[in-house]
Amino acid sequence: MGVSSATGPTPNRGYEAAAKQRLGVVIRQLEQLVPMVGSTSEIGKSVLKALNDFSKHIQPGEVTPAAERNTLESAMMQNQQNSAMQQQLRQQPPGGGGAPGGARPAAPPQQTAAA
Repeated sequence: MGVSSATGPTPNRGYEAAAKQRLGVVIRQLEQLVPMVGSTSEIGKSVLKALNDFSKHIQPGEVTPAAERNTLESAMMQNQQNSAMQQQLRQQPPGGGGAPGGARPAAPPQQTAAA
């Protein structure tokens, strides 16, 4: 958010436009859910309510097919990056991965019993 001394914080118009594009994609995906769950089911009613609420912010035709494709491609890339990161985390040994440089930590000195 930017700051204007007279009005206080002002929204970043670029972020707002990107959010509207994503919201348009969400609306389209919710519209595809309605036939699957039925408009009279409990979940169908919730989906229709969300569609009604979200549609107030997006004008018909505001989300172009290219914008929808870009949003979906971005989401797919993010999923791939997250998946790769999760795979790397799963491959680490338990306990945080050991000492730096791959060396095993030194064992604590053994105490001998005094006789």
